[in-house]
Amino acid sequence: MQVGVGGRSMMYSVAIVKSHAASCELVGLCDSNEGRLKLRAQWVAEQGVQVPTYSAADFDRMIAECKPDVVVVTTKDCYHDEYICRAMELGCDVITEKPMTTDAAKCQRIINTQHRTGKKCVVTFNYRYSPPTTQVKDLLMSGVIGDILSVDFHWLLDTYHGADYFRRWHRNKQNSGGLMVHKATHHFDLINWLLSSVPASVFAMGHRKFYTPQQALRYGLKDRSERCADCPEAKRCPFFLDLKGNERLNEMYAQTEEYDGYFRDRCVFSDQIDIEDSMNVVVAYENGVKMSYSLNAFLPWEGLAISFNGSKGRLEFKRRETVYISGDGSVPGELMAEGTSIMVHPHFGTAYSVPVWQGVGSHGGGDAVLLDDLFSPNPPKDKYLRAADQRAGAYSILTGVAANLSMATGKQIYVADLVQSIGMPDYPSMPTPYDPIELPKVTSRRLNERDLGAMREGGAKKE
Repeated sequence: MQVGVGGRSMMYSVAIVKSHAASCELVGLCDSNEGRLKLRAQWVAEQGVQVPTYSAADFDRMIAECKPDVVVVTTKDCYHDEYICRAMELGCDVITEKPMTTDAAKCQRIINTQHRTGKKCVVTFNYRYSPPTTQVKDLLMSGVIGDILSVDFHWLLDTYHGADYFRRWHRNKQNSGGLMVHKATHHFDLINWLLSSVPASVFAMGHRKFYTPQQALRYGLKDRSERCADCPEAKRCPFFLDLKGNERLNEMYAQTEEYDGYFRDRCVFSDQIDIEDSMNVVVAYENGVKMSYSLNAFLPWEGLAISFNGSKGRLEFKRRETVYISGDGSVPGELMAEGTSIMVHPHFGTAYSVPVWQGVGSHGGGDAVLLDDLFSPNPPKDKYLRAADQRAGAYSILTGVAANLSMATGKQIYVADLVQSIGMPDYPSMPTPYDPIELPKVTSRRLNERDLGAMREGGAKKE
């Protein structure tokens, strides 16, 4: 069964009902928006499958009546923990979209519930499965640049996809944890997995300087509304989103507003936004590696640039992705072959490019491979250990959670202070592991109630 039928959820419905129908059965659907729930049930019926639907308040009844083996959680981020924990308590395994959850307290709840129930919790990190990214892991495992000493990671969100986070519920940290959690969970998990290590400490700075009322004035938008649908500046605004002009967005959002009052087209320049649009982070890992990371959400192109600096040289991975707006019907994050490359720079030798493993489809070709791993009855053995559970899910968000706390307090944050008893995720062996970082044994003294309150109340300062 599936709980949450928003934009990202469709990928799982299609996989269960169509491409993996031989091994999977959809037994129920659940959502808080009656309109979208009816829409998904109608689509499922068109595929020849009839499933009952339930409101969010009837989740327990749905479990009792449908008796699912697995619950797929694709709700708003801030509710993931509720459904993950309740599903496990009611005897179900869980597959959850990233991020696993949005803050340390909710993360601890998931860890504790999984320990208590023993149920399986899978977190879907599709970027691990993208062929070029898997290739980078393969190269690092081979020791081509020796032991990794440091990492430089830059993620670029463009003014289509990047701007979209400032229209939707993601614009508020209480819903998404900000881009440091919602978006960067991809990146932080990638680095954890590529290094086969976990974060030890984090320091971060960030602000919101582009998606602000002041930036609207720079565009000459003096009479903007709080949503695109009734904005007098619609014809002049480069960020105007025409919900009714896109068949899928109109069907999923414009026509379902009456059920919950959710507006998909809020103004990207609103002073109601409290997430950052530019962030810089320094992370120390338990194996001694250091990373500098940046995320900017207002750039001319979308993709990443990661450089691994090793004892035998440097590996540079660049990747460009196609432009899209979430849920608009286009393929999300499709790989642009002409903008994707892997370069190896050996010490005392000539640099060379490596032919890139090509991926087809959404998120660099990773989604299809991920779905096969999730829903095939006997997935092949994977030497890269790309499947992730609650341990990897926890460490992926805790870099971002720590970054949010660091931005709010101005302090370096130690991950061990945030969540306990996570356990080490399953990662492949690397050439030569470094000695672990030695941290002070008494960690609780570094955080106080003022610090924790700052994180709870923190966010991007209004500009």
